[in-house]
Amino acid sequence: MEGNVSEFITLNNGHKIPSFGLGTWLSKPGEVGAAVEHALKTGYRHIDCAQFYFNEKEIGDALQRCFKDGVVTRDQVYITSKLWCNDFAPEDVEAACRVSLQNLQLDYLDLYLVHQVAGLKKDAPCDLGAVTDEHRLGYSPENMAKTWEAMEKLVEKELSRSIGISNFTITKTENLLKTAKIVPAVNQVECHPYFQQPKLKAYCDSKGIIFEVYAPLGSPQRFGKGEEEPDPLTDPVIRDIATKHGVSAAQICIAYPLHRGLVVIPKSVNPDRIRENLKATEVKLDTEDLERLKALDRNFRFFKMAFFGKSTDTTEELWDTATDAAYQLQ
Repeated sequence: MEGNVSEFITLNNGHKIPSFGLGTWLSKPGEVGAAVEHALKTGYRHIDCAQFYFNEKEIGDALQRCFKDGVVTRDQVYITSKLWCNDFAPEDVEAACRVSLQNLQLDYLDLYLVHQVAGLKKDAPCDLGAVTDEHRLGYSPENMAKTWEAMEKLVEKELSRSIGISNFTITKTENLLKTAKIVPAVNQVECHPYFQQPKLKAYCDSKGIIFEVYAPLGSPQRFGKGEEEPDPLTDPVIRDIATKHGVSAAQICIAYPLHRGLVVIPKSVNPDRIRENLKATEVKLDTEDLERLKALDRNFRFFKMAFFGKSTDTTEELWDTATDAAYQLQ
């Protein structure tokens, strides 16, 4: 029930995921290792990684230092990584997972996600701004089913304890479930006060898929940010609630999804912010706070992900706006 914050959430396979963790997207080399070490020493027990973040080797070094120094043991830390779009071919999935394991210096992952819904060719540039239609393979339910079958084998081989998806709509998740032997444990998606995704959350609940939040603060450092786009951290309602509780606007943006029963992974490399974000787990929002925050939803998506679609695709087509709206929740 919304309003209760749990330290752990049980996945559909019985494994438990910490409801709060550290995001590492846009954490630069030379900074991310220190951020991970500080987070673990501060009390974080969940680190969200990805091959495409190009910082897993440094994170792996930081993890090993923490293990060696007795800060944490491996079984006390929940580690996620993600399969990038140019490794969607079934024969590439295990190798990609093993690269992340090697870089992170781990024997297994706790969670491995399909990072996006649309594939890219192997030679697609790392700079997404340079991706053209020639590099895009697009989304195909048949191809994704084959990718997922290869993901399922990672569980059989004990390379990852759980597998999941990221940036999947209701429509694309429904397509996946038609052939999946393992129901995704998690769907990691954009979610913040201006984009709360209540229908997708209800859908995931109905399928036993945990709803995990990235960009809970609106990702103020994201590339392509428009000057006229709204900023949750300056919203007067959020600031008013923050003042009421004697905390920051960022802490309210983190506390809100925790009260909704979601998993939240705010990113920071700043030691003070890392500590402040963790303190958000202690914020107690009341019913009035929750109603005021719920009313802020504008259905405003910051991450359009246009670089994954063909140049002729609309945002509505990429995100299945019509078919998701038509879907009848059970």
